[in-house]
Amino acid sequence: MTTSSPIVRIMIVELDPVFRSGLLNCLNRYSDFRVVAEAESVTAAWRILNNRDTQVEPLDILIVGAGLKFVQQVKAQFPALPVLLTELLPEAELFAAYQVGVDGFCQKGSAIAEFVAAIRQVASGQNYWRPEQVQQLAIATTQPETISVFGVVRHNWRSSGLRQIDAAIAQVNQQLRASNLSLLDQAFLAGRRRELKAARWLVQQLLPAQNLKKSVRQVAPPLPSETFSAAIVSSPEVEIVAEEPRPKELQASIFDQIASKLQSSLENFTNTPLEIDILKQERKRELFYTILRQLERVLDELKYSEVLPDQLEEKRSVVLRDFWEAVVIEFFGRYSTLRLRNRTIELVPAVLEEGDAVQAQILDRIPLIPEVFEHLLFQRPLAIDQTSYDVGTSEARDRCVDILENLTIQIANAVIQPLLNRFATVEFIKQRFYDRRLLSTREIERFRNDLSWRFRMERLFEEPKAIFESQHRLFVFSDYGIQRMTIYSPRNEELEALSGVPLAVTLALETRDAISPRFRGAIAFVGSGIVFVLTEVIGRGIGLIGRGILKGIGKSVRE
Repeated sequence: MTTSSPIVRIMIVELDPVFRSGLLNCLNRYSDFRVVAEAESVTAAWRILNNRDTQVEPLDILIVGAGLKFVQQVKAQFPALPVLLTELLPEAELFAAYQVGVDGFCQKGSAIAEFVAAIRQVASGQNYWRPEQVQQLAIATTQPETISVFGVVRHNWRSSGLRQIDAAIAQVNQQLRASNLSLLDQAFLAGRRRELKAARWLVQQLLPAQNLKKSVRQVAPPLPSETFSAAIVSSPEVEIVAEEPRPKELQASIFDQIASKLQSSLENFTNTPLEIDILKQERKRELFYTILRQLERVLDELKYSEVLPDQLEEKRSVVLRDFWEAVVIEFFGRYSTLRLRNRTIELVPAVLEEGDAVQAQILDRIPLIPEVFEHLLFQRPLAIDQTSYDVGTSEARDRCVDILENLTIQIANAVIQPLLNRFATVEFIKQRFYDRRLLSTREIERFRNDLSWRFRMERLFEEPKAIFESQHRLFVFSDYGIQRMTIYSPRNEELEALSGVPLAVTLALETRDAISPRFRGAIAFVGSGIVFVLTEVIGRGIGLIGRGILKGIGKSVRE
């Protein structure tokens, strides 16, 4: 008989709204976490803390991203309250936080798996400090004869070098996943990866590992995960203890991988303009986080509604429509209004009126949704690229990430499309959502024209070509921004349903494939004939004429 894990009641004090929203979204995926309070300022935090005795639910842990002074005051007034610090501090201030009894440190930008491990460890009454910070504290708290200065320096060189090399290898691996690389670029990146691996081996041989843990305070082992930062993975001194995966965490790991990419650049590096390109970076990131939260709710609803696997395909349109509507309501706010020509307009109902157009132009064209939902909900293998990937494998996870990233980007486009169609030049919308480079009416109209042209080209030419080539083209996140990739998928039914211009495009492609080799052969034959005539007939004729002229000139000279 298994017992459920105790609920960890969390309060978040974070001044950065984007990080606070992302952390809240990630923590809500874990059944044993409950965020009971959040504060956007120190003043609001003190108001909640001073009144927490009158609240129904006490706090098990305080997550703080508000600096050293605040945590010092919290530890002075509430010494029994566990505190996890997330603010990046100088070494002196971090050591001061360590001395006043701050229970753990997990820097912003770390993987969510590390945050989960830190929260559980600190809430259980133990300390949690990242290895590189512990090493600095070890230097200050260990007797001089225990560890030599040279040993500490050599150890830091080794750890720093391995972290940088592992980060570079991860970056090269991410670049190699891009589908638009030339053969020369692929060969260059593969050679770069071999060089980095050779450098890593050389560092390990020249700077062997040393044990610097003789007088260090107890450190919690991080939760093992492939999304760990290079600092955690490459530290040989960290003892990693495996933890049994929880059912919801299996699905959450995929969302964590997508969410971690949202901290990088969100610029569009494809040649295809997207509706979300008009948004500010912070608004774009906020929209993506909103979509991830709603997507998890959609999966939970499907799971508890006892939908059968065979029903996912027929319910696909309804599920995506409800998903889109929920994102629209949360992102814009159910009661948001616009002042337009001396009348007030409810923003969300006006956007939802475009649902049929959005469904036909975007939602119904998002590929492989029933397949990935069936994989996540019913633990069935995922068949992509003529390969079946079992549940839990890294290949299956990567494919799910690609498909769900494309879903996230396309839903974001579907949210912004009605806004551009109906309220593109409304000043309130421009100031609240648009990138400052696209605020002028001329730039907005140019942007809309580019989108309109892209839609026509995509519908008439690009999509029929992808169907004919048995491909799906996906938008995905990378360290550099949004990129495009292709995956193989038979689309025979869609090919048979084509008509009009799209059908003509596929026929033209087929005709080109049939005629092109023969046409090239004919051109080569004609070219060879022309070369033969020019060299063997005309060339020799000109040579004979020239030889006769020279003989005539020579005879005249002799006479």
